[in-house]
Amino acid sequence: MKVRKAAFTALVLAVLVQGACTRSGADSGGLTLKSGVLTIGMEIGYPPMEYFDTDGETPIGFDVELGRALAAKLGLGVEFVDTAWDGIFAGVETNKYDCIISSVTYNEERAARYNFTKPYIANSQLLVVNKDSRVKPRTLDEVRGLRLTYQAETTSDELATKWIEASGAQVEVFEYDKVMNCFDELTLSRVDVILVDSVVAAEYLSRPGNPYEITAEVSNDEVLAICLKRGNQVLTDVLNKALDELYADGTLQRISQEIFGTDVVSSVR
Repeated sequence: MKVRKAAFTALVLAVLVQGACTRSGADSGGLTLKSGVLTIGMEIGYPPMEYFDTDGETPIGFDVELGRALAAKLGLGVEFVDTAWDGIFAGVETNKYDCIISSVTYNEERAARYNFTKPYIANSQLLVVNKDSRVKPRTLDEVRGLRLTYQAETTSDELATKWIEASGAQVEVFEYDKVMNCFDELTLSRVDVILVDSVVAAEYLSRPGNPYEITAEVSNDEVLAICLKRGNQVLTDVLNKALDELYADGTLQRISQEIFGTDVVSSVR
């Protein structure tokens, strides 16, 4: 899922959100960077996983609710650190936050550099076009000659780049820092097709009167997991236990139903 190929300075905005605590004055005992607080890095601009409410200040979405539930389960407060995607992994490496909960796809390359929890949600890669589009690509091969957009440095980017390099396909590519820019460009017909995560497409296609349609699922083997600094096994184990408990008590399924209207968590258990 979700680093811009051109370098720029990452904007990091700390957004403090008071999480529900299971005990007064919770003390993490060295488990977390800040005593009594689980700090979570995320790019808050990726609906429905993490984005700002209509007030422009309050983070909402699946990953946000998951973070709050995990912190509450651990008896901690929670702080979300809004971080540009191209700096998010550097942030966890340099102890700017305890973990990343931001639609991070687990893969072998990332697993060699970071700790990961168990997966918490399934994901796939979809092709999305406007309903009134003259083109309806059913495979990546049918994207040849079209204007393709995706969020830069995501698994969508990786998939498209590998396909283009391997096939030699002629494709006009438009990369954007935010997935919402991709949908804006599609709405204006400045591009023909988006390659995007299924968890994100679900948000845009569920809106009343939306102009979009899915034409193909081109990859369905992705899972999302919580990313931590390499070697932080203690917190990894604690979060895994909390994830198990949140699944067992139905919290994860409830959040999934509230956000997606369906269960997208049980298949990865």
